[in-house]
Amino acid sequence: MRGFLASSIGVTCAAALALPLTPPALAATASPVPAAEAARPAPRAGAPATTSSDRRAAEPSAAGSTQSLPLEPLARDRTTPSAEQGLPRRAVRHFSLVGVVWDDPYAELHGRVQVRTRTAGTGTWSGWQDVETHNADHAADPDTPERASGRVRGATAPLWVGDSDGVELRVRSESDDSAADPTGHTSGTRNVPAAPPLPSGLRLELVDPGEDDNASSGDEEEPRAAGGANAETSAVTETSAVAEASAVAEASAVNADLAAFGATEIAALNRAESEQEYLALNPGGLTERQLRAKPYVGPRPGIVTRRGWGANEGLRESGFRYTKKVKAAFVHHTASGNSYRCSQVPSLIRSIYRYHVKSMGWRDIGYNFLIDKCGKIYEGRAGGVAKPVLGAHTLGFNSNSMGIAVLGSYGATKPSKSAVKAVARLTAWKLGLYRMNPKGKTYLKSAGSNLHRKGKKVRLNVISGHRDGFKTECPGRKLYGKLGSARSKAARYQGR
Repeated sequence: MRGFLASSIGVTCAAALALPLTPPALAATASPVPAAEAARPAPRAGAPATTSSDRRAAEPSAAGSTQSLPLEPLARDRTTPSAEQGLPRRAVRHFSLVGVVWDDPYAELHGRVQVRTRTAGTGTWSGWQDVETHNADHAADPDTPERASGRVRGATAPLWVGDSDGVELRVRSESDDSAADPTGHTSGTRNVPAAPPLPSGLRLELVDPGEDDNASSGDEEEPRAAGGANAETSAVTETSAVAEASAVAEASAVNADLAAFGATEIAALNRAESEQEYLALNPGGLTERQLRAKPYVGPRPGIVTRRGWGANEGLRESGFRYTKKVKAAFVHHTASGNSYRCSQVPSLIRSIYRYHVKSMGWRDIGYNFLIDKCGKIYEGRAGGVAKPVLGAHTLGFNSNSMGIAVLGSYGATKPSKSAVKAVARLTAWKLGLYRMNPKGKTYLKSAGSNLHRKGKKVRLNVISGHRDGFKTECPGRKLYGKLGSARSKAARYQGR
């Protein structure tokens, strides 16, 4: 595979010159208030009155933004702020995804996070929704530059809520009662352990995915001020535009062997075409015996590129990180809820991308691929869909593996047949490029997790669930139960 890792790099600079250096958003000023915003219904009974500061907070922001709000002790529990924090109901700028972050990436939040939101345009408040708190298992490996950057934070899983303009949050620390009494009873004379303190620096992150970021530029956390820009601002803007164009070209060039530059989707191939592609991509990386052997590469599925889902390439760190090969695929769920429509998936992925980078401090989105409930496959972390891109998805086992996230929560909900089929099709192709049998076993060396000590060689299924490498509920009981079917289907796609 090394033969094609850098095969497209040379066209990056030339391709960048073909891109417009001043995207349309650079000429924009503060957006006007939409008619729907002006006609917003009044909050329901029981909601606090909207103040002038609330109205300012609810003004539309520039496309793609993150509101980061520090939590405060709740009024009913101000004497023990370490046990319960949150935010009273308030109006905010538009957002579609929520999460909670804290300072120490190694600290765990033992407790419950609940949020309710107000739907933009209708003024309707949702009921309380739980946010998945255990998210430390999705991360870069220990001792890697990404993990040791100093920017990484602890975080809950993100929750997709759709276009919203109001929020209320409560975070409550909870002790593990089962540890106090194996029977589950907490009454009587037994001592129940005190609730552990909440992590320090808790903040609510409200993410607006914006419109298609191919038509936007930069990382705009606040609305643009109206009026002309001075010479210094113009110079910074021009430099930012050049950097953005270069990043877009860089992300597209690494897929140049598979699709035209700037393509929004990599087309599907049949198995014969995929086997020929495999030989073309590996001219110097195969032995004579391997060249004579049957490739067992599944048909390449159609894949929506980062440009296709509107990635703002200016958010991520420049450059790419690779591992040696892809020996295993870890299947995840995003725990972001199942209420999304498939037409909203580009916005959902842009939101997760922004949450991973801006809120959690990662270099890029953590997963290598994402799959929606309609079975569509999306390119995740930048670096090339056929290449062994180093992700941040399975703490301890990111090297020599890839991470596939099925969008949604699958602890109690069955994944769709389309999503399971897409997992099989994607793994049949990508694992086939690295001569791996989807029904087989492999060994990966642990970089350290709560399930496997650092340095241990762990025998795993070539297609594993996240919980096989880390003690976690991910990818959810219902999705995990479908992995056997995905392995069998992927092997058949490879012609085994």
